[in-house]
Amino acid sequence: MRQQNVSSFKPWRAICLSNAGKMWGSWGSSSSRQSFPIGYIDVMTSSLRYSCIYLSMYVIALTRPSFAKPLKTLAASLAVTRAMHIQSIPMWTGSSNNYAYLVRDDKTNDAVIIDPANPPEVAPVVKEQVDAGKINLTAIVNTHHHWDHAGGNKKMLAHFKDLPVIGGKDCEAVTRTPKHDETFKIGSGITVKALHTPCHTQDSICWFMEDDSEKVVFTGDTLFIGGCGRFFEGTPAEMHTALNKTLSALPNDTKVYPGHEYTKQNVKFLASVLQTEPVKKLQTFAENNEQTQGKFTIGDEKEYNVFMKLNDPTVQKATGKTDAVDVMEALREMKNSMPAPEKANL
Repeated sequence: MRQQNVSSFKPWRAICLSNAGKMWGSWGSSSSRQSFPIGYIDVMTSSLRYSCIYLSMYVIALTRPSFAKPLKTLAASLAVTRAMHIQSIPMWTGSSNNYAYLVRDDKTNDAVIIDPANPPEVAPVVKEQVDAGKINLTAIVNTHHHWDHAGGNKKMLAHFKDLPVIGGKDCEAVTRTPKHDETFKIGSGITVKALHTPCHTQDSICWFMEDDSEKVVFTGDTLFIGGCGRFFEGTPAEMHTALNKTLSALPNDTKVYPGHEYTKQNVKFLASVLQTEPVKKLQTFAENNEQTQGKFTIGDEKEYNVFMKLNDPTVQKATGKTDAVDVMEALREMKNSMPAPEKANL
């Protein structure tokens, strides 16, 4: 490692100081005070001062050790590695308002399709990208066995041969059911973890995914923005575990991608129980946006989703219960009594 000789720059420092002395000496004479206006002297003084400073900085820079390898550019050092690309594919808009999701690893173009329940709407979107060489479809992934999530698997397999179907044990054409907390990869950049969340159905699985910069969870009908799914095959205790133990344990900045767009309806129920600032903000957002998937996080849900606020005094007062499981049961009964769109599982 080569280092510059500091002594070789001492004459420059001496010259700087010598010139400074000469200039101050000439300015200090009576004739100089008459020859130079005050403003001019100020400018000359500042210029000399900064010249000496810059020279000193130059000397310091040259005397620092040189490196065998060049430094990275600022752009490279600030770059964030991003591997995950998510495309939402709405299905049955205006009725059940489902979402399928195409998740691609940008590093390899490997991709999976989540809950492609309506192939006429999903298959053309996927096929166009496969044919263009933009993606390599590697699997169908399901959140649970209901027809509006897993009912399109066989028809999708007719378009895309020999794909594994990863999901709960009762999903159509399923070939693999990962254990709770089991992980696998999409390409080289996305890690997927299976989170078993039985209640809406006993085979419900939420899929937590992360790359180097982002964390997301696909929740099917277990967790909605501002709500949760009906307890078709489970109990209040199971939904309490799913929401307030399993999903609540995820990092707060995990973005939520639910199976349906139910936020407008859900926030009406929230507002009947809680009149807090987070609820009001969600209400405003829902009124002004048709889609809310990926816009809110697990941390946000803890702020406004009453099904995740079972210990909140206001929520307990609204239900007349204090035990967490009892509060969950009462909230679900209250929510079920509200009018809901046909075919909705909210």
